[in-house]
Amino acid sequence: MDKEKPRLARLTAILTQLQSKRIVTAKDISKKNNVSIRTVYRDIRTLEKSGIPIVTEEGKGYSIMEGYKLPPVMFTQEEANALITAEQLIRKNKDQSLAEQYESAITKIKSVLKSHQKEKTELLTNRIQVRNNRENEQTSNFLMQLQTTISNYQTIKIDYLSLENKQSQREIEPFALYTTQDNWVLIAFCKLRNDFRAFRLDCIQKVEILSDHFEPHKMTLQQYLEKCSEKYKKHP
Repeated sequence: MDKEKPRLARLTAILTQLQSKRIVTAKDISKKNNVSIRTVYRDIRTLEKSGIPIVTEEGKGYSIMEGYKLPPVMFTQEEANALITAEQLIRKNKDQSLAEQYESAITKIKSVLKSHQKEKTELLTNRIQVRNNRENEQTSNFLMQLQTTISNYQTIKIDYLSLENKQSQREIEPFALYTTQDNWVLIAFCKLRNDFRAFRLDCIQKVEILSDHFEPHKMTLQQYLEKCSEKYKKHP
């Protein structure tokens, strides 16, 4: 287990953690920083006294007041290197929308790096090469749009051309995404089949976002995958 961080470093880490999610629990903070729940409460009070507007939601956790802006996050060289490595991996991803949006995001991130870090990341960019998908083939362009429909619980209609070359139109409720063998797959509740189905993004021809929203599915992705595993064991 990692040693407890010095208090100033820990307070900075807690601030970053609070910025990373809408709600962060005391347990999350305790686990990430290797401190007791009592220490977390004390650290939160210290941050509040220093002027950080932390909102406590009873029974849920902590968040930073909407609209409050903190100074730009400073990156260590190792963190900057990790971002540059991820950039090279994502450039070789087969979904065009992911590559484009990450390129835009990484440009903003690079703008807050220190001068000496920029020089090092530029050097590293030219010294890393991802060897898969050498032709830079991009087979889909819907990943970012589908992520938004998942988080907003938006029903969509898709034109789908299966690997067996069968054309169909489906009205679906997007649930989750995973990637396998460089291709992205959407898990969604299909109203035509009245059950969950998997749709390869490279087989989706068109996406239309409908006006109606659906109720969140009372199931986690892990529970879905476990259910699929059990079904496969019974019917391989």
